[in-house]
Amino acid sequence: MLYLFQNAPMQTTAAPSKVATNATIKTLLQLAVKSGVQAKIKEWGFSGDASAAAAPGVVELIETDVAATVTAAVTNDITRIDGSALNLGDPLTALINAGVSATGYTATVEGTITAVRNLDGSQLIAPTSQYNKQFPLGEEPVLQAGKFLRIRVTFPATVNGLVYVKFEI
Repeated sequence: MLYLFQNAPMQTTAAPSKVATNATIKTLLQLAVKSGVQAKIKEWGFSGDASAAAAPGVVELIETDVAATVTAAVTNDITRIDGSALNLGDPLTALINAGVSATGYTATVEGTITAVRNLDGSQLIAPTSQYNKQFPLGEEPVLQAGKFLRIRVTFPATVNGLVYVKFEI
């Protein structure tokens, strides 16, 4: 079952909401799966909307042991991509933990992380640029049950950003 999750509510009559970043680390997206479930990361990415070249920011794809406080995702925020995901129904019922300390976007509190596992190498990304990575078959990192996938960003100056992750359960 293949899913897409981005750091904004599902767009309907308006485009996805960008999130302002700055010199303080900020989790733009967080994913937590239910007990006994693992998520295989297929792809992830970042894009910024700055209009002039400036110092790059750090963008990370990590697994942590502590949740950030986020805006909780709802069913429509998780896009079901393939037929198996569509047939399963609401992924927040069967596979993904919902709530402000689970799956969501735009953290307001980062929490005190005591352990991190990199799911990919951190990237320095220009604020006028974008980064997308699709993992080769057999090399996809896995989010463990009981942990939190986060896409975190830190930019020296304010940049509005969008991030996403495609994952398979």
